[in-house]
Amino acid sequence: MFDKYDIIVVGAGHAGCEAAAAAANLGSRVLLITMNMETIAQMSCNPAMGGVAKGQIVREIDAMGGYSGIITDKTTLQFRMLNSSKGPAMWSPRAQNDRKRFAEEWRLALERTPNVDFWQDTATSLLIENNKACGVRTSLGLKIRSEAVVLTNGTFLNGIIHIGEKKFGGGRTGEKSATGITEQLVELGFEAGRMKTGTPPRVDGRSLDYSKMEEQWGDPERGRFSYTDVVLPKEQKCCWITYTNSEVHETLKEGFEKSPMFTGRIKGLGPRYCPSIEDKINRFAERDRHQIFVEPEGWNTVEIYVNGFSTSLPEDVQYRALTKIPGFEKAKMFRPGYAIEYDFFPPTQLGLTLETKNIGNLYFAGQINGTTGYEEAACQGFMAGINAHLKINNKEELILKRAESYIGVLIDDLVTKGTEEPYRMFTSRAEHRLLLRQDNADIRLSPIGHKLGLISDERFDKVNKKIENADHLVSYLKTTSIGPEAVNAILEEQGTPGISQNVKMFQLITRPQIGFKDLKKADLVFSELLNKYDRETVEQAEIKVKYESYFEKELEIVDKMKRMEDQTINPEFNYLDLVSLSKEAREKLMKIKPRTLGQASRISGVSPSDISVLMVHMAR
Repeated sequence: MFDKYDIIVVGAGHAGCEAAAAAANLGSRVLLITMNMETIAQMSCNPAMGGVAKGQIVREIDAMGGYSGIITDKTTLQFRMLNSSKGPAMWSPRAQNDRKRFAEEWRLALERTPNVDFWQDTATSLLIENNKACGVRTSLGLKIRSEAVVLTNGTFLNGIIHIGEKKFGGGRTGEKSATGITEQLVELGFEAGRMKTGTPPRVDGRSLDYSKMEEQWGDPERGRFSYTDVVLPKEQKCCWITYTNSEVHETLKEGFEKSPMFTGRIKGLGPRYCPSIEDKINRFAERDRHQIFVEPEGWNTVEIYVNGFSTSLPEDVQYRALTKIPGFEKAKMFRPGYAIEYDFFPPTQLGLTLETKNIGNLYFAGQINGTTGYEEAACQGFMAGINAHLKINNKEELILKRAESYIGVLIDDLVTKGTEEPYRMFTSRAEHRLLLRQDNADIRLSPIGHKLGLISDERFDKVNKKIENADHLVSYLKTTSIGPEAVNAILEEQGTPGISQNVKMFQLITRPQIGFKDLKKADLVFSELLNKYDRETVEQAEIKVKYESYFEKELEIVDKMKRMEDQTINPEFNYLDLVSLSKEAREKLMKIKPRTLGQASRISGVSPSDISVLMVHMAR
């Protein structure tokens, strides 16, 4: 029935969709296997993309030719640039999305990708020959062969849903869980664990009193995720903010004795930075209120996502507590919140390409690796799809470094350090975050996407033109002087001292109070230059001027670190023979098998003295 495929992708969530699209666009024949064709790219939890550090990841995927940014822009309900009052390293785009349209646009994008085929079925086991993955078996009894397999099973592997004292099998509410693959992988020597995530109740927006809530509108000057010219929706939708109170908390506590979290029925660890509401009021007992974000699920639905109220308490307790929240007094619940436990595989069992160490041509991406979040899953799927294609075509693998992308930070963290709780990306995880901004993702990564063939010549030319134009603006400021008579009134208006003689415009822009918009008033030529270029080019130039000295220092640090990153280690090296290393270091190094000295230095339990020993040994 089936020809042999180049790559089989199991699971059609965010990781699976990006994996299938990337591999297919590179030229591989891809089969995407999903349990339900109607839930491709389903936003199982919050109907939103981006946020702190996550927004940077979406832009990075887009910069290299992935689809997530384009789909997000097409289906945006509201766009906001978070942390805009802080430095540019912290600026993070976030979009509220139309849940149904997001999934619909992803499916249409995949259907328009010529090399992608679909099959609705459940993969129950892998075909393994000569210690390599070469296909899958399905619940229909089919054997489908391929050169490589990418597993993106999300929360479906032996998934169990908890609502109060009730529990039942499921990978998502209303959908069955998947069995067989975990058991086979454990037999093959893989280590497996359990994790937990949750979701809040959904309510009928018609039953809420918005007059008791704070309005939260999107940015008036719309931003976007994709560097393409995808058409954005013309309007934005309002979201709202309200708060819990002591009455809500006391009502929730009534259900604690039936909570699967507190009674020990849930064994898996949940995401530390996205706790359930019962966990919040238990851990932060001193707080008398918690923020609730009231977010619409789409243009043509009244369903509301109650962000900040994730819970697995009994549904009657959920409902009674909800009605104590201002604006929710007459709320009608569509469906209760729930927690879900599922299998994952500690990611230290992977290489930096996301290929497993135990079995060749087998790749893991997404929540199977212990991450949480659509963006974290999507970037892993994108990289796994690329590397699976490169591997079966005997081409050089793609590994992004920590100094060039958040994606590189995420994968390096997972593979080198592992995770015991759902991993979520933050700007604080990136030591070079000043270089890894959302505004320059195209400059950093489009050369890679273009070299692979995922970015067209036309699009790459556009990136180079942006660099050229931004540099032209910077050059103008560095070479053009301005006098006191032209600028002092503007300087005083902005609360910064005037000048007594001509100075280069560049010097004035380095003042925190002065921006391009100020000098635009003072210099006609500069004003005409700014009007010639788009907003992103102007923004890029202004950031380059204001932070130039910081960038130079950061690049010096990156250059020093690069020496360690470039020192490769033989993957067959036997650390057990190097008795000068600590016992813990020998064990960890044998388990991780780092590719470089830099990666070895980031392994938990490997000390600086252990690295010194390695350096001496390598020098010999």
